[in-house]
Amino acid sequence: MVFLRRTLLRRCLLLSAILALLLFSSSFWLPQGGVADCGSAGQPCLTFNHQTPEPPLAPIDWAEPGGAPPLLQECPGQSFQAWRLLQYLQSSLADADDVLLEPYLQSWDQLLSFMESLGSMVSFFSQKVEEKVVLIRQLSLKHSMGDHGGRGPPDLAGLQSPASFGLKTGAYRSIRSMVEAELKAGIVDFTRRTDSGCRTLLRLHRSLLWLELMLEGLAEGPDTDGQYKTPGELSRDAYKVALAPHHPWVLRQAAEFVFLALPDRQYFLQLVCVRNQQEATPVLHIIIHALKLVHTQTQRILAEHGMLELP
Repeated sequence: MVFLRRTLLRRCLLLSAILALLLFSSSFWLPQGGVADCGSAGQPCLTFNHQTPEPPLAPIDWAEPGGAPPLLQECPGQSFQAWRLLQYLQSSLADADDVLLEPYLQSWDQLLSFMESLGSMVSFFSQKVEEKVVLIRQLSLKHSMGDHGGRGPPDLAGLQSPASFGLKTGAYRSIRSMVEAELKAGIVDFTRRTDSGCRTLLRLHRSLLWLELMLEGLAEGPDTDGQYKTPGELSRDAYKVALAPHHPWVLRQAAEFVFLALPDRQYFLQLVCVRNQQEATPVLHIIIHALKLVHTQTQRILAEHGMLELP
């Protein structure tokens, strides 16, 4: 009994030490000037008012082969809504050969709700993702206010809606326009870390691949023994591909504790408002397809400008 208590104590101390190192190291690999700096010069505080349209059917061409499009239902009592995520992802692809930034970031609002639903261990990472989303909105708003002589457009009205972030028009309207504008202004640095929108977007881009790969695993059937991989195993596999190559050792070790703390598969299915794996598979495939299209388009734009390895 004493031995077991000592073993448990050692594990708790190790977890505390790793999380402390994680908190310390995060200031070096994450963009500076996040949410905490809002209200200072050039760093306006942003608030959000999300519209709530009706849950749609998935478009016919996004349905499972040979099947009707599933109804993406409203899930009462939770902030994450799969139908809303799909709607924003589809809207972000409205321009050919580009990705619109406003619905792209709104997609991340939903993905953040998804991540935060998975427990306190995941919330540390979701907080860092949220800082990146806010930073791009701040950069867009700052640029928009500069175009209006520092006064801001007349419809800012307390910064209460996504339209006020300057994402409707101008340099930050889309990923391609942001990349071209920041390159022209000399904001992007290929040799050191900066708070450019392009560098920040690249970090979101990698995280999007992680979530896409994890959902792909959830959509898969059982193995030859009839066993499903756990969400922790799926997240670990996706992390090794999408994020681990870009993270220092301490973050990779901390991620292992996050994977161990993830809820079971049934909890994930409830988040997309389905009762079982059979219902989940077509819904997940539609969401995965949308994520893949957005990721592929973003990858193409960043690759065209040599931005896939920005420091």
